[in-house]
Amino acid sequence: MNKKFAIFDMDGLLLDTERLYQKSWVEMARAFGQLPAPAFPSAVSGTSGEGMREVIRRYYPAVDPYAFQAGCLARVDAVLEKQGPPVKPGAGELLEYLSVQGVNIAVASSSGRDRILSNLRATGLERFFDAVVNGQQVERGKPEPDIFFLAAGEIGCPPGDCYVFEDSLNGVRAGMAAGCITVMVPDLVPPPEGLVVSRVCASLHEARELIEKGLL
Repeated sequence: MNKKFAIFDMDGLLLDTERLYQKSWVEMARAFGQLPAPAFPSAVSGTSGEGMREVIRRYYPAVDPYAFQAGCLARVDAVLEKQGPPVKPGAGELLEYLSVQGVNIAVASSSGRDRILSNLRATGLERFFDAVVNGQQVERGKPEPDIFFLAAGEIGCPPGDCYVFEDSLNGVRAGMAAGCITVMVPDLVPPPEGLVVSRVCASLHEARELIEKGLL
């Protein structure tokens, strides 16, 4: 294989948690007396911090974006603490394969650091990662490339020599903007026509198979 560095998103990519966030966003809209906007969950996916609040303001200008954001995250945290995060098919196998090949691996997630570490420990995936980067560490969240620049620096690689694995459109745009080999594994949102991305894989299993064959 060519690349010795890889960066992974977490929610919707390694863990089947994006559905929890999307459900929580709908619940929050109703709790704030708003009609849920169908396009909002996709628009907010992968964002963090002020970028997330900007999306909230755009779709729900009448609500307090800080309270709306905090309420959604608190609801998801409560579910994850009770049930634990489900791992996406192929996640462990791909991480194991890359690790055996000597690949330095980072996670770059818009979630908070405590939530990332809790999820990785609960699923047993923590052992694969050489670095953990979260959205609060950068001024601009996805779709800006800052988080991937930071993660690449943490594992000591030029972005162009690094895989990025993402499920969201904002994450894909961030990976491409960083100059990484960006692989989209769609979760709830299919890739739109004309999306600029290095590769789209139907699953993490497919991504591993392509890397093993030297096709990615």
